[in-house]
Amino acid sequence: MVYLSLGSNMGDREGCLSAAVTLISQEIGHVTAQSDIFETEPWGFTSANAFLNQALAVETSLPPEEILTITQRIEREIGRTAKTENGQYGDRLIDIDLLMYDDMTVCTEKLKLPHPLMTVRRFVLEPLAQIAPDVVHPVLHITIRELLQNL
Repeated sequence: MVYLSLGSNMGDREGCLSAAVTLISQEIGHVTAQSDIFETEPWGFTSANAFLNQALAVETSLPPEEILTITQRIEREIGRTAKTENGQYGDRLIDIDLLMYDDMTVCTEKLKLPHPLMTVRRFVLEPLAQIAPDVVHPVLHITIRELLQNL
């Protein structure tokens, strides 16, 4: 099971999230759960555009690196042109982050699992806690519900 976080703060935000869910289900695996859509303020930068955020649980047999490649391609297909670099965040049509993949830990130049910033982002933990409250963070060994409560 891979857990993904989706976000959009430009254009047809709901349409971008919906398109991402459809493409993820076609290219990565069966979406077994999706959270409600949460409206949140930008994190890490200033913008007049609020985000819509959602979490997904996806059953897949693909390896994490392949999932990353596919999610980046999906972002481009939906219209995202620039990735975050050097911690400089900005408005985006769609952002898809890999949060966790079962109890796997990965630390490469391209991919870190679990996502290193998920524990400090309410916009990630609230939707994730809605669909996976009892899933245990593979490094911290506490549940998503507890992570959200501790935020």
